Amino acid sequence: MIKSSFYRVIFTVFALVLSGSAKASLEIVITGGLDSGRPVAIVPFTFNGATVPSQRLDEIISADLMRSGKFSPLASIKMPQRPASAEQIDYAAWAREGVEAIVIGKITETGIDRYTVSFELIDILKGSNGLNKQMLNAGKLVLSNDHILDSRETTITGSQFRQYGHRISDIVYEKLTGERGAFLTKIAYVLVNNDNEFSHQLIVADYDGANEQVLLRSKEPLMSPSWSPDGTKLAYVTFEKRQAQIYIQDIYTGKRTMLSSSPGINGAPAWSPDGKRMAMVLSKDGNPEIYVMDIASRALTRITNHRAIDTEPTWSPDSKEIMFSSERGGNPQLYSVNLLTNKTRRITFEGEMNLAGSFTDGGKSIVMVNRTRGLYNIAKMDLQTRFLQVLTRTTLDESPSVAPNGSMIIYSTMHGSTQVLALVSMDGRFKARLPAVEGAVKSPSWSPYL
Repeated sequence: MIKSSFYRVIFTVFALVLSGSAKASLEIVITGGLDSGRPVAIVPFTFNGATVPSQRLDEIISADLMRSGKFSPLASIKMPQRPASAEQIDYAAWAREGVEAIVIGKITETGIDRYTVSFELIDILKGSNGLNKQMLNAGKLVLSNDHILDSRETTITGSQFRQYGHRISDIVYEKLTGERGAFLTKIAYVLVNNDNEFSHQLIVADYDGANEQVLLRSKEPLMSPSWSPDGTKLAYVTFEKRQAQIYIQDIYTGKRTMLSSSPGINGAPAWSPDGKRMAMVLSKDGNPEIYVMDIASRALTRITNHRAIDTEPTWSPDSKEIMFSSERGGNPQLYSVNLLTNKTRRITFEGEMNLAGSFTDGGKSIVMVNRTRGLYNIAKMDLQTRFLQVLTRTTLDESPSVAPNGSMIIYSTMHGSTQVLALVSMDGRFKARLPAVEGAVKSPSWSPYL
């Protein structure tokens, strides 16, 4: 399956027309890693008003933090109390539960479809040890509030609860880890349902599959969506004209621009970090090779020149290298070409195959599909130590895409006989599936920060 994926750019040139139309929503099914993160608690927010919001902020925040793999939110049934303010917190009771930090909040209905939301992030350990600690403020000694890590208040509408829940999750994640949260980001993917007239749909949704929006419906295959660095456009491959073509589409206006329609393969578009160039696979000169196009001028530069198949380009964060998959060593492995010197080096050696690589941690690590003993799984390798960690135990994993903060990976895999999306945290602790209600989903691509 993976090897066929490796050659999909070639084979789909000859793909047949399929028919159908469908709507689908992804549903998260948690498959592992619930109790391995830092213990925190998101206390159900108190509510004052007549119209109860349809979505619960505490549930959205808890789910976000758990999916990062770094936190293990306490179930509400196990919470020792339900405080509505920092003054009401029994720190000893929370400490006995092993909880490091809690989020408490209030929702007040202030008008028609208007809600004021306030919340506080409390450090339980600091609260336990330093409630009576004093600090200087304007020359006067006052009680310290350094156990309150953050507190905010804002007014939102009823339709904004989910987005604001993700916003609070980002704040909590950053305060507790020092890293920026990525819960307000989105994913793009291709939904395939051969029973419908438009069998292929290009869809954008929240990172957890909610709020999906169809950007393009097609009777022909769509593949390889790739986000622009500013998060406003997607590049992708379409066979709408019975020929592989690369398009760029503005996700807000829907405006489409054809980027490449060379004879043969036009595949695997990948934006440069500055958004000015596009790496891609073209076979216009015979063999599939890596090219870089200046988007403004459409000028092409050939990057690789080898009799083996070179595909799946991805840029290093500093734009100095392009990593790609190549069979030039006998089996598909990851290679990198220096764009200044044009020197190519092999990156991966462990396992039978390594495909679909992308840089993480500012270029210190890579994520890839690794085949060992016939199993295709998502793996992470530290480029300095060469330590390779297999992160998944699912089946026929492919197309990994990393969240912009490097905390999670979304990828395509098989569940039974159906292709689904799956999530795994970068440390391999949290695992979940995102199957579609109808059809198969594939080619996920995680957006940058939006």
